[in-house]
Amino acid sequence: MTLCISTTSIPGDLPSKLKAIASAGFQSVELHDPDFTSFHGSANEISNIVEELGLSIALLKPFHDLEGQPDQQSAFDRLEVKFDLMEAVGADLLLVGSARSMEPGVGRERIVEDLANAAERAEKRGLKLAYLALPWARDITNDTQSNELVKAIGSKSLGLSLNSYFALAGGRRPADLRKLDLSSVLHVQLSDAPRLETDIRMLKRHFGMLPGLGRLNLSGFVKVLARSGYRGAWSIARLNEQDQDVRAEQITRDGYRSLVTLLDDVSGSEPGLKLGAPSLPDRGRAKGFEFIEFATDERTHEELACVLKSLCFRMERRHVSKSVELWRQGAINIVINSDQSGFAHSAFLSHGPCVCDMGVRVDDANLTVERATELGTEPFSQTVGSGELEIPAIRGVGGSVVHFIDEKSDLHRVWDIEFEPVSKTAATCPAGLRRVDHVAQTMASSEMRSWALYYMTTFDMQKCEIVDVADPAGVIRSQALETPEGELRLNLNGAAGHRTFAGSFLADQFGAGVQHMAFLTDDLFETSDILETAGFPRLEMPCNYYDDLRVRFGLDRDIVERMRRANILYDREGNTEYFQIYSRPIFNGFFFEIVERRAGYRGYGASNAPIRLAAQMRFQRAEGMPLR
Repeated sequence: MTLCISTTSIPGDLPSKLKAIASAGFQSVELHDPDFTSFHGSANEISNIVEELGLSIALLKPFHDLEGQPDQQSAFDRLEVKFDLMEAVGADLLLVGSARSMEPGVGRERIVEDLANAAERAEKRGLKLAYLALPWARDITNDTQSNELVKAIGSKSLGLSLNSYFALAGGRRPADLRKLDLSSVLHVQLSDAPRLETDIRMLKRHFGMLPGLGRLNLSGFVKVLARSGYRGAWSIARLNEQDQDVRAEQITRDGYRSLVTLLDDVSGSEPGLKLGAPSLPDRGRAKGFEFIEFATDERTHEELACVLKSLCFRMERRHVSKSVELWRQGAINIVINSDQSGFAHSAFLSHGPCVCDMGVRVDDANLTVERATELGTEPFSQTVGSGELEIPAIRGVGGSVVHFIDEKSDLHRVWDIEFEPVSKTAATCPAGLRRVDHVAQTMASSEMRSWALYYMTTFDMQKCEIVDVADPAGVIRSQALETPEGELRLNLNGAAGHRTFAGSFLADQFGAGVQHMAFLTDDLFETSDILETAGFPRLEMPCNYYDDLRVRFGLDRDIVERMRRANILYDREGNTEYFQIYSRPIFNGFFFEIVERRAGYRGYGASNAPIRLAAQMRFQRAEGMPLR
């Protein structure tokens, strides 16, 4: 078995595609014929490149309109030319798609005759044909029909090619594959998709996804085939057209990550199956955020400290040797790093004041890093000073860092080991903020799928459906990820263009990063009153919002009036409720949120996002104005 990917999924010329595929960890490729025909070189040159990179060509594709053609000899002549190319590049398998057009009046007998002839020609040259039923073909549109043809011909040189997208997107189950003669399967393509009631041809063009990003039961699909004895390539099929805007390195890295994770999940559920993928440690079980670290300079340190004081945080500890402070409330640890050396300082020079580091509590920090790096994530390390801990870490969104804290060693004692308490000058009354509810990261929309895979393959996290949020200057795409118990929640927000509030943040920060974090309280109204006394700079909401809110949810006038005075936003799903307040933006568009979840509310107040964004746009830096 080999890990394979189609060259159609990757932008660039053929040699650069092959290099990206090899560097990501794949062992073989589906060579798309047009990639070769547009290459300024010989078949031998491609064969040499493939060999030097340690790859093999799993199959050449595609060959269309073989059977039932008006000029059948011409079709066979074209086939022989493809056989010549296969021998020159070192491929022994050709993907043949069921004919999209045929001579009028062609029936099953003629189709069988033509495919049998093709199989005989392939056998004479030591080659094989993998026959794929295309949903848009004239006659053979599904696996059941193609399976019947292959059985009728009975040639070892003609077998099936199965595509998970075609097999499952129409609502079929993996168990339905058992009705096929799976011993004849020569090649398997893996592609995910959302659950949509629409024509599969439109789905293939616009919604073909990497495994794990859609809703198809790919684990069941792989399991059925592996149990049947399939030992060929597991191949990432062609992706949708939108992904062509993404860099080759990102697509191949994400493809490898998604494929290895899928095969590892199947192996984990049934250890006896040999699928050809490296064995991975289990996904990290994230138990929450241990800390959020900001990179600042002296001026922005004071700005952030002022907002934290208004949120009733207290500065409790200082680093023993660096200009680093620990601010606390409840189980929330906020680190302000204004040291003039190290990673945080580099992050500040690159992005300005920003969240540069997140600490996540896990069961086993080292195994979490091992899994992430096996999947292609870059590990992170920097010089550790005397008395400091070496905390396992990986690179994260926008070049940031994610550190992992566990209780297997002294990692959970980092605050006692590296920090010392500060003398208390005045008591600070907490505002009831208990823990970090969620963190929102803003990125280019083309990066969203990549970072969703990053989190879902590293941690045990579930994804919510992507939603479009209306910004006064455009649309922002948002996807929530969370652990099964909601201990760790993330929102990934994709911005296209620079005029939206999220897009402006991207432009000002020179890249992706954390744009806001939300703190959880048990009583937002009580917290709001305390924050009012502390001088919390809250974001003001339009009065029209509250007039609509009362009618929409049938709320009591007194409650609505109280929310209006405190600029509290509200949402309800069934019997569950959600309350939100926001800070005014600081830095280059960063802001805080305080939330209350009642009766197990699981969402994020998506219906309120346009209201919040409109209010925030009043603080957006005018185009052409300097950053600082």
